[in-house]
This record gives sequence, structure tokens and C-alpha cells, in this order.
Amino acid sequence: MLVTRSIAHRYDAGASLAAPDLDLARDAHCALIGPSGCGKTTLLHILAGLLSPTEGQVTIDGDDLYQPPRPDRWRGARIGVVPQKLHLVGSLSAFDNVRLAQHFVGVSDDAAARDLLTSLGLADSLHARPAQLSQGQQQRIAIARAIVNRPKLLLADEPTSALDDAHARIAVDALLECAGRVGALLVVATHDARICGRFGRIVELGSA
Repeated sequence: MLVTRSIAHRYDAGASLAAPDLDLARDAHCALIGPSGCGKTTLLHILAGLLSPTEGQVTIDGDDLYQPPRPDRWRGARIGVVPQKLHLVGSLSAFDNVRLAQHFVGVSDDAAARDLLTSLGLADSLHARPAQLSQGQQQRIAIARAIVNRPKLLLADEPTSALDDAHARIAVDALLECAGRVGALLVVATHDARICGRFGRIVELGSA
């Protein structure tokens, strides 16, 4: 499903990332681990189609992510991203934040957005703005936004870094459940040892 070969990236400051090859089936959920600065987020951005690698190839279900260059709509329909900083639009409701992801790929399905938020326990918060909600609720909105288009690949960057043990378990449960719901491969970048046991595949990146 997700295959990478010889991925490398060189930064302007001279540091570089050399990532191990990946060959992951749809149900082979994976944690990318390593210390801060080792390149986890860089690799996640490459897998998301947001940062073209200096070298190497990424394919999703046999489609090369970078050759030819893929438009935003193509990426948005196939890849869902939950960033470390959630980047919810503060002026929009929870419902409209999720609908925004649909808009980017040319889809309008209010029922799907509403049903998804309801299934994540946000039925009473559809019209609330992010600042009116807890951090956990905001994270569930970000997860809903990432999966509403039923992507093939779901990526999450340090989803538990600011959470206590109980909320870390809840966040990972939600990610795994939602990935299973849409049949997506989940890849998480993390330095959180508490959650690594939840993933069938662990890929360790070295220090930068």
C-alpha cells in the first residue's frame, strides 16, 4: 500500500535525513520513533506530499506521489493528516472545519461530516468554535477532518505529546478506530514510548 525507496532529504543548513525503506500493507499501522530532531516530522511531510524529497520515491497503492507532481485535490482525497499543531480555523465551527476538507477535494456531503463528528462524541458541539472546546475535542475535530474524505493513508504528528496517560490512550484509540473505519493505513510520528506497543510496525530514525 505505502512503499518508499531510498528517501533522503537535505536541509539548507546542511543536515540531512536518510530514511529506511518502508513497505506497509493497509493494516500494518506504523509508528515512526526517534529523538527530537531526528527527522520524524520531515519524513511525515514527505509521506503527506507536502515536502518533495531530495532523493527517493513514495508510492501509495502503486501511484507515485511526486511523479508527476500531484495537485492538492489528489493528495486531499488520498491522504489525511493530523498535524501536531491542529491548525483548526478558529472562525469556523467544528462542522465547518470538517466540511472544509471536503471542499478542498470538490465534495459536498454534509451528512457524512455530521455523522462522523457525532460518532466521535461531538454531536453537541457541531456549531461550537474550536476555542470553545477542550483540547481533546479539538483533536477529535482534526481527526474527523483528516478522515472525512476516506483517505488511503492517515498520518499523525506527535498526537500524544501534550496529553496525560488517559488522554493519550483515548487519542490513539480514536486514530486506530478511525483508520479502521475508512480502511486507511495509519502512520504516526512519535517520541512517546507509552503508545508504541499499539503499533504492529516500529521504524526508528537516527539522530540528525
